[in-house]
Amino acid sequence: MRILKKMFFFLCVIILLFSAYAFISGKTFLFKAVLYNFANIDDYEKFSNNTVNTGKPQPWAVTASYNKGNYPDSLNRILESLGTVGVLMIRNDSVVYERYWDGYSDSSRSGSFSMAKSITSLLIGVALKEGKINSLQDPVGKYIPEFNSGEKTSVRIIDLLTMSSGTDWNESYINLFSVTSEAYYGDDVYKTATGVGMSAKPGTLHKYKSGDTQLLGLILEKATGKSLSEYASEKLWQPVGAEHPALWSTDHEKGHEKAYCCFNSNVRDFARIGKLMLDSGKWNGVPIIDSAYYSQSIKPCGIKDEKGNACDYYGYQWWIDPLHPDIFYARGILGQYIIIIPSTKTIVVRLGKMTSPQRFRTVPKEVRALIDWGRS
Repeated sequence: MRILKKMFFFLCVIILLFSAYAFISGKTFLFKAVLYNFANIDDYEKFSNNTVNTGKPQPWAVTASYNKGNYPDSLNRILESLGTVGVLMIRNDSVVYERYWDGYSDSSRSGSFSMAKSITSLLIGVALKEGKINSLQDPVGKYIPEFNSGEKTSVRIIDLLTMSSGTDWNESYINLFSVTSEAYYGDDVYKTATGVGMSAKPGTLHKYKSGDTQLLGLILEKATGKSLSEYASEKLWQPVGAEHPALWSTDHEKGHEKAYCCFNSNVRDFARIGKLMLDSGKWNGVPIIDSAYYSQSIKPCGIKDEKGNACDYYGYQWWIDPLHPDIFYARGILGQYIIIIPSTKTIVVRLGKMTSPQRFRTVPKEVRALIDWGRS
């Protein structure tokens, strides 16, 4: 009994110290971080959200051989082992195959996590086409005043797109005290994103950082005078004929969208992003994004990474398969993917709860299997 009392006492002390630190430091987001512990695909239910509205729906065509084609047992074993909730193949603009688990359907919302980075990149391409953004060489300080002094003045939009801003953002998903946890669970993502320091010369080091994408989101707000959700609805979600409104999670009610994550939609509507990119940034022949921007966005940036190698796997917020450089994809941390395979005019979408720790030239094991499926 005495040991239990001591353990209870020490637990209370730890809780009090933790609470005192959170309040004194202003890091009250830590309470949410501890409560929710790990990110999940339904986290939009825990956050406030802005709606990305639809226009006139454009339903997908379905092939006569729907769900009768090749779906390897080996692929199914991989997908089921990683908690897949939905997988979809679109070929030649028609649904070839789809399957769902755990009660999910073609209209069930799921979090995108970092697939939202690719969507934010698309919106930069729209703003560039419309002249809302003059050039990717524009300094970030033109749009965000916190980048108008010191070393930050040399950061350009293109540096954010290629994840080479040189900022000291700590991309840690395990550390509760990291700036990434603060952005995810906190209530002032503007302050979090703009409060970074500098650790490298912009444009010289490719280092994956969600903060770079969040800054792109803030630039879009300033350049367009609209929230990301409003701009995405008008310029993307409505033109591509999405069938269901999406939700973009915000830092607080009517606050800033989390541009680097948290665009919540379903398998079939996510596939529309794939069709747009498969068709070179056009929808039914109508350009949605700047054509030159499209071409550059899916080319490896070539900037030295942390291993000292020229980056051959990342463009403007899009991942690229180094083994098949014509194939590119959007990617979320729990295994969310929109994969574009131009050679077979195929789009593959997978949503799920886990990703494999195995990587083949930066490509997750399940993505390699999905690519093989889509190329067959």
